[in-house]
Amino acid sequence: MSKKVVILATHGFEESELSSPKQHIEQQGWTAHIVSPESGSIKSWSGKDWGKSYDVDKTIDEVSASDYDALVLPGGVINPDILRINEDALKLIKAFFEQKKPVAAICHGPWSLINAGVVEGRKVTSVKSVSTDLKNAGAIWSDEEVVVDNGLVTSRTPEDLPAFNKKLVEEINEGKHSMQHA
Repeated sequence: MSKKVVILATHGFEESELSSPKQHIEQQGWTAHIVSPESGSIKSWSGKDWGKSYDVDKTIDEVSASDYDALVLPGGVINPDILRINEDALKLIKAFFEQKKPVAAICHGPWSLINAGVVEGRKVTSVKSVSTDLKNAGAIWSDEEVVVDNGLVTSRTPEDLPAFNKKLVEEINEGKHSMQHA
């Protein structure tokens, strides 16, 4: 059965943390839509400088969690810092949790999960610099390449992408997770 996945991002996302999951999702024969607060294209961050631009498939106001099977939140420092104060982005993130659908966040991506109010009591990982923020929000943080907690998949850095992508697909194949909650 074909699946549809939202990759929520804006300018300054870590390029590999969007391109690698997108490619992996599409290799399953599924659809991955890049969704952003703005239309047109968004510019990635790659290494120590700006990277390629990626076309936005839909804006946040054009999508609903009910139309998709899962959500992916790439990291980078700029991207999640912008998204975590965007009310529409936070509503969309929360809706995936309320509908008990898989959500995957990597690197700084969990910043948006904190502001959406969905990490308390959840097992997660992230880039080390976000660990205190997650702990302060009530999450149970551990330094592992990938952590899965009832449909919530988190990883630390681009080096963890193979494990992240594998678990993302596994959780999407499992479908809704009864313990996933907002």
